[in-house]
Amino acid sequence: MLAKQQSETYKRHRPETTLLYQLVERYYPDFTANLADQGKYLPKYVEREFDEFLRCGRLEHGFLRVVCNDCKHEKLVAFSCKRRGFCPSCGARRMAESAALLVDDVLQGYPVRQWVLSLPIPLRLLLARYPSELSKVMQIIHLAISTHIVNKAGLTNKQAKTGAVTLIQRFGSALNLNIHFHMLFLEGAISENPLSGTTFTRIKAPSHNDMVELVHTVSYRIAMGPQQGQKVFTLQTLPASNEGEYGQVANNSGFSLHAGVFANADEPAKLERLCRYISRPAISEQRLSMTDHEKIRYELKTPYSDGTTHVFFDPIDFIGKLAALIPPPRLNLTRFFGVFAPNSNLRAQVTASQRGKNSPKLTNKEDSQTAKPYHARGMMWAQRLKRVFNIDITQCEQCQRHNVAIIACIIEPAIVHKILKHLDKKYLVSAQPTQLPPLRAPPKEQYADDFTIQRDFNFGA
Repeated sequence: MLAKQQSETYKRHRPETTLLYQLVERYYPDFTANLADQGKYLPKYVEREFDEFLRCGRLEHGFLRVVCNDCKHEKLVAFSCKRRGFCPSCGARRMAESAALLVDDVLQGYPVRQWVLSLPIPLRLLLARYPSELSKVMQIIHLAISTHIVNKAGLTNKQAKTGAVTLIQRFGSALNLNIHFHMLFLEGAISENPLSGTTFTRIKAPSHNDMVELVHTVSYRIAMGPQQGQKVFTLQTLPASNEGEYGQVANNSGFSLHAGVFANADEPAKLERLCRYISRPAISEQRLSMTDHEKIRYELKTPYSDGTTHVFFDPIDFIGKLAALIPPPRLNLTRFFGVFAPNSNLRAQVTASQRGKNSPKLTNKEDSQTAKPYHARGMMWAQRLKRVFNIDITQCEQCQRHNVAIIACIIEPAIVHKILKHLDKKYLVSAQPTQLPPLRAPPKEQYADDFTIQRDFNFGA
């Protein structure tokens, strides 16, 4: 009988010791000064992103006091910035919570296939400049793929629907602005019968011929303007080397469509790894380093077709790359379509959370028109650490008992400094700016214990 896996001990993240933090702290002021010299300024939401990142995880900006009620061992937990741009720590938190929500509340119990659509560079820049147009592009792509799935199930769009969750990623593996879509589609269609309820009809994995048929269907024309009637794009397939899991690929004129990753209904662990991968943070600190010539070196997650494995930046250009990755406010990066859409009549019936219209969670005594809508609760910080990293923050590292509690929230600067000085000198932060470490080449064997979502993700594990 296998022994119960022991939880890891929590260790406070020290962002000031990371290369990414030190680069931002040192070169962000120079970057904004250069812009000002040119009469240019960053948007307010970008400035807030950098300012909050420099405060994220720093105890001198406030913290929670956490104490074990048994042995009285105390530790401090710094506040996080909770931003969506390039903060690796907050990105990992959001990744864990998003993956748990999708697996537990939305996609549970269905076979799911990932469809990835990449766009030509001019269209990426256009959508970055006009983010409101993202919805129109996504509706076009979703309609084409969903119609293909429903038809393969032997049904029509009036008889059945499929469902999808799309995550909009703004970054490429080289920290380039690369808006593309990761779409998790049900591998089948759902129809509704007034007597028997909902029925799921599963389809076969898309073959090479299916991909050819689909990409020729995805050919749309501009509806208005001076280019009315001209084609926007056409996706065409390239011959796949095999008909296996990774054989479904289509490329043409800068567009790329991939549908090779699949998770079955009885593979929730694989589905959660996939959900973490598509909601991963924009930057991996493990692949970031500096050269002897004061260049920032970033390793690609996967080498390019021409053999490129690394990209190099000047420090100021690197800060500009980070600024471009920050999404504008009120831009929803996770979209639900089909039966998972908020206004779908089937959403409450096909999701584990039973949220949406006609939710069976409403009792007979409740009026469906006046009842408060159900909202999924976000995962607690302790739950995220336990689920993803097997770290139990509720367990005291001294006495190993589960009797840890938050006793205070400290934000007053004078009190913060006094407590830090009283508890331990190791908590004190120097008034001097953090210095960059000596210039170095990247370690050759630094990835042995790297978290797998950051590099060469193994979906079949």
